[in-house]
Amino acid sequence: MYKLVIVDDEPTVRFGLSNYFDWKAYGIEVVGEADDGDVALEVIEREKPDLVLTDVRMPNMDGIQMSNQLSERFPHIKIVFVSGHDDAEYLKSALKVKAVDYMFKPVNLGELEIVIERLVSSLNAEQQERKLIEDMQVKLIQSMPLLQEKFLMSLIREGVIYPSRVQDRIDFLNLQLPMEGAYWVIAIRIDDATEVAQTRSERDQQLLSYSVLNIVQELIERKIGGYVFENQIGEFVGILRMAQEDDQESLLFTLAEEVRESLHNYLKISVTIGVGERISRLASLPQSYSQAKEAADQRWFLGKNQIISMDNLEQAEESVYRFDASQQERIVSSLKSADTLKVQEELNEMYNALSRNRTNGIAYGRNISLQLLLLASRILLELHVQKQDLESKENELMAKVFQQETLGALHRLVDVFLVEVCERIGDKRNGKSKNVIERTRAIIDKRYAENLQVGDIATEVFLSTTYLCLLFKQETGETINEYMTKVRVERAKELLKDPANKFYEVCYAVGYSDPSYFSKIFKKYTGYTPSSFREQVM
Repeated sequence: MYKLVIVDDEPTVRFGLSNYFDWKAYGIEVVGEADDGDVALEVIEREKPDLVLTDVRMPNMDGIQMSNQLSERFPHIKIVFVSGHDDAEYLKSALKVKAVDYMFKPVNLGELEIVIERLVSSLNAEQQERKLIEDMQVKLIQSMPLLQEKFLMSLIREGVIYPSRVQDRIDFLNLQLPMEGAYWVIAIRIDDATEVAQTRSERDQQLLSYSVLNIVQELIERKIGGYVFENQIGEFVGILRMAQEDDQESLLFTLAEEVRESLHNYLKISVTIGVGERISRLASLPQSYSQAKEAADQRWFLGKNQIISMDNLEQAEESVYRFDASQQERIVSSLKSADTLKVQEELNEMYNALSRNRTNGIAYGRNISLQLLLLASRILLELHVQKQDLESKENELMAKVFQQETLGALHRLVDVFLVEVCERIGDKRNGKSKNVIERTRAIIDKRYAENLQVGDIATEVFLSTTYLCLLFKQETGETINEYMTKVRVERAKELLKDPANKFYEVCYAVGYSDPSYFSKIFKKYTGYTPSSFREQVM
């Protein structure tokens, strides 16, 4: 409901305006009356109305004087003047105080209705606008952390683009970032970020990010001063500021160490922290961030869970390494001869050299690793070595090459695969496959009566189930299960020749637990049911 105060020195006019018009129909409530301007100011001060319907001429304080004070103290109040026809000069003054409307006495209810409809429409529009502004202010307050993060992100990426406006933005976002001062940027990288993300639901990932931000921000505020935000998935950036009198470098590395330890203790995650160099202006943040990012990238060479500064980035000219044709030929030769130790020696030499090759080292290391995986695969094809079970692993490795965050992890990935390739080639050259087939057959011949599974056999011959199945099929032309069925059926045929052996006893004796299934298998293999087979041989 809107509030209305009626001001007129004539009681009959006040009574008529108050009681002979249906104010409630327009959502208006008459909350007060006054017979003079000075009295009306007290009522208005108390009731805080939205509308004032006032006479122009009154004895002590007329409507114009009252309206002048209202315009200063309550500019939102809508004022409608009621005057006689001979009050032209007063009406001119009314227009100067921005009265929204005026009417002549005696008041015509039809005319009043038109004026009130117009006023209520205006009030409704203003109310909607105020609500919209209030809603936007609430949303603005709610989104303040996001706006702060967006601004901080722009500082490390673009710096201060419009110096004349940046201070206004800093003040609006309530950030303590002087334009001149001692600043550092640190880049906090979650180690094995891909694996960490894969083991968590989306909700848990968001919770992890929130927890990292809270822990790091609390440490920054306690130790130094500044802000932390999530720059991208798996990377958090801290903008740190210190007083000139502080032992700055000592405080910086103490903070970095506490961040690393706290995240490990509370969240069970490992992080690598890159530290940029000190800068003296807010506008130079991109320079310090670039250095911090480059330092964090060095975990590729130096390993994870470390604090790395620009001092770690020095590199001598002679450390540049390139994988040449002669080394490739040596690795090919070692693989073909199944010389595992030689392959590992070559890999150690290559990856040690790569660890000193900081120029484009990450991309180059990955490219060489992919090249080695493809090289090993090509050799298996050339030597006609069974590799079907390696294909899925090979594809998985190709993807994992890009997921490794250190050169050491990449080295281990390639080493394991090339060693397995050596073993496969060695098996073929040494005739080990034939020995495996013979041992597999011997196990089946001896233990066919048991609930024997292919996995049990694979364990005994020290091979994976998939590889054993492929090897057996390649060497014999039949599957392990087909051979096991053949052995069981042949033994069942021998037992069925003795009429003393009941059908179900024969079933159990050859390794089947279901006589119905045994009968089906027997008929599929011999063309006879067990009973008809016995009739044939008796």
